[in-house]
Amino acid sequence: MTMAAATLQTVNTPAVLVDLDTARRNIERFQIYADAHGLKVRPHIKTHKLPAVAEMQLRAGAVGITCQKVSEAEAMVAGSPEIRDVLITYNILGTEKLEHLASLARKVTLSVVADNETVIDGLSHAFASQPTPLAVLVECNTGADRCGVPTPEAAAALARRIANAPGLVFGGLMTYPPTGAAAAVESFMTRAKAFIEAAGMKVPVVTSGGTPSMMQAAEAPVTTEYRPGTYVYNDRSLVSRGVCGWEDCALTVLATVVSVPAENRAIIDAGSKTLTSDLLGLSGYGHVLGRDDISIDQLSEEHGRLVSDGPINLEVGDKLRIVPNHACVVTNMVDAVNVVEHGEISAVWPVVARGRIV
Repeated sequence: MTMAAATLQTVNTPAVLVDLDTARRNIERFQIYADAHGLKVRPHIKTHKLPAVAEMQLRAGAVGITCQKVSEAEAMVAGSPEIRDVLITYNILGTEKLEHLASLARKVTLSVVADNETVIDGLSHAFASQPTPLAVLVECNTGADRCGVPTPEAAAALARRIANAPGLVFGGLMTYPPTGAAAAVESFMTRAKAFIEAAGMKVPVVTSGGTPSMMQAAEAPVTTEYRPGTYVYNDRSLVSRGVCGWEDCALTVLATVVSVPAENRAIIDAGSKTLTSDLLGLSGYGHVLGRDDISIDQLSEEHGRLVSDGPINLEVGDKLRIVPNHACVVTNMVDAVNVVEHGEISAVWPVVARGRIV
């Protein structure tokens, strides 16, 4: 079957669908906000892992992309000549990763983050002999309690360590804060910036991120750059937070009803290998569009169980579109996505930046 002949009724399921019209609206919405507030946009590609979508973001006004792995960055750069500026927001350790990083740095403008001296020393060893120094940002913990130095004073000390390390230059400050933490970001980053500038150093970038709080990003004016990820697709978790509506969800899973063993129960061909087991504090494993009365209450690997308080009113062979709890993980579960434009499938795009371990 050619793509010209494929429709939502004929495509093989389970299938991941990406509505490009909706994705474009999502991209433009935040870009307009960022432009109005003087913020640069550096979207995180972990949500889509697709060079073509990154190009849409760049053409809308993004200054570059964010990646979480060296292999993600390699795949994205290889997949698009338009991707020329990459930030990898992860502590990078290990000889193989550092060799790949050095090779990547010869192709694009590259920056990374660090929150400890061991990572800095490894980066310095890898880049001391390279023709261009590597920009390294200090990752700061502004409340998410994942990675990041714990205090502004520690951020300033690590900035000095980077500036004095052969092969490296201090690139700025980075954080991934919890939702609604603009005040914490402003307080931490303003103090850290002041300490660093008092030592005679410049802070060229202060970068923050997170889709749930993106429309409040300007409440931390110290921030110069923002890194939204899930915003391009949105998902059930964001609808539940009031960040968007169902009409803003660009990624859906198309599933087929394969059994209706009881009046109030049906089984679909999308299980944990498609919808994933992520709950993100929610009850159930996705939202069936147009059927608020249905819950997806159980998943096994290839089965999803749908239940309703009343008659489920489904038949074997029916197809349903489901908004997953967490779009980013669903992307990483599939080799390709079906591109939807004007309600019809127009192409199949391989998810080029998934699966590799480097």
